Formats: sequence, C-alpha cells, structure tokens
Amino acid sequence: MVVMTTPIWDPGQYLRHSGHRARPFADLIARVPVLPTPTPRIADLGCGPGNVTVLLTERWSTAHVTGYDNSPEMLDRAHTEHEGPTAGGGRLDFAHADARTWAPGEPYDLIVSNATLQWVPGHADRFADWIAALRPGGTFAFQVPDNIDAPLHALMRDLAATPRWKARLADVLRRTDSVHTPGAYLDRLARLGCATDVWQTTYFHVLQGEDPVLDWVKGTGLRPALTALAGDPEARDAFLGEYRELLRQAYPSAPYGTVLPFRRLFAVAVKEA
Repeated sequence: MVVMTTPIWDPGQYLRHSGHRARPFADLIARVPVLPTPTPRIADLGCGPGNVTVLLTERWSTAHVTGYDNSPEMLDRAHTEHEGPTAGGGRLDFAHADARTWAPGEPYDLIVSNATLQWVPGHADRFADWIAALRPGGTFAFQVPDNIDAPLHALMRDLAATPRWKARLADVLRRTDSVHTPGAYLDRLARLGCATDVWQTTYFHVLQGEDPVLDWVKGTGLRPALTALAGDPEARDAFLGEYRELLRQAYPSAPYGTVLPFRRLFAVAVKEA
C-alpha cells in the first residue's frame, strides 16, 4: 500500500468541482454530536485549499480551527483566501503537517479528515494517537472515497499497466487496498473505546462540460500520474488522450450532463465522556 509519487496538487483544478466535493464533508459534520467545550479546538487533517474547512467555522463559530496539509500549493490558497478571525469570535488558521506523522500537541474536541486518508498508507494505525488526544466526549470523524473499483480508477490502473506506460506509471497510483472495509474501520474504532457510526453513500454527480469525468479526476486520483509525467508534456498528453477515450465509453454523456456515481465511506467515532 505505497504511493511511490507524492502528488503535486493544483488548487484551481481541485476547486473546479468544489460544490460536489464539499457535499460529503457537510454530510459528515452534520453527524458530529455536541462537542465537549463551548470554545472547541478543532483540527482538519488534509484541509486542501481550505474551502471546506470554512464549514467547520460555520457550524462551530466560537472554535479555533486549524487546517493541516502537506501541500504548499494548497496551503498557499488556504492562507490567502480563508485564514483569519471568524464571525462568532473564533479563529481559522492553517499549518503544514503530514497525516502520516502528525501528532496532536494539545487536546482537541474534534479531529476531522475529508478525502485524505486514502492517500496515507497505514492510516488506521494512527487512530489510537488521534483519539488519545481528544477530550472526553470528543469526536474523530472522517470520510474517504470508497470507489477504487469504479471505472475511473480501474481504467486508470489498467492503462498505467500497459507496456507503453508500465515502467513510468504502474507503481505511482493508489492501490486497491488504500481504503479499508466499513467493518474494519468500525472494529478498529470501537476497540479504541469509541461509540462509532460507519456508513456508505453513493452520490450521483451530474457533471457538465466536455470530458467532465476526466476534468474531475485530474484534480484528485490522477495527480500521481500527472506528477510523474510532469517533465514530459508529450507523454502526459498522450496518456491523457488514451485515458479520455476510455472514460468517454465508461461514462457516456446525456442531454442533461454526464453522471458520475461516486461512493464514499464515513465514520464518526465519539470518545467516551
């Protein structure tokens, strides 16, 4: 379960589908119960450009929220557009951290992660440290894409494994074991003493524009391949051309747009008070 290439992220590309991408995070935090303190301390692991981290300050307006990410490009966007005091007297800031090694340096009321842990090998092994840092009654909540078997990923892997691309791309993409089963997450979190709620939801996103599924995945799952080919624009464009044709067959357009079914896995774990 190793991602050989650390992706270079493009905030502008990622935000092209910001509305669709934000909805699962809103659904996740809607299930978070009352936090232990009236001025909660909140961490957002893998905050990206900060656009969904803002939703935490709207739900908990008195909170001090810190978004953590390891992408300089994403953090620059977050600092510029979202950092500062909040309307309810709280504060929103951002800092560099890697979820593979981040260790909380203070007690938190809520640690949340949105579409990040699938990039973190061994992430379930980090749960114990994060939950230990929660105040009694605090919550650890996350959501991850749970569609590694969907055509957009399967076709990407199949193409990367062909003779033309195997040497350059076969080992850079997310593997099929990057996300655990719902039962595995439930068992791990419950054994850590948390009251745990785990569920799956499939969103049927109706995307607009030319090759919208390719446009979507260029902001997320395709980043390792784009990073690996960044120094060879001709090869990058050739790979994208082949992948584009495969996606057009797998996700045909309709008069109202192109439907992208997208399954996500959610977990909300509340530490014993």
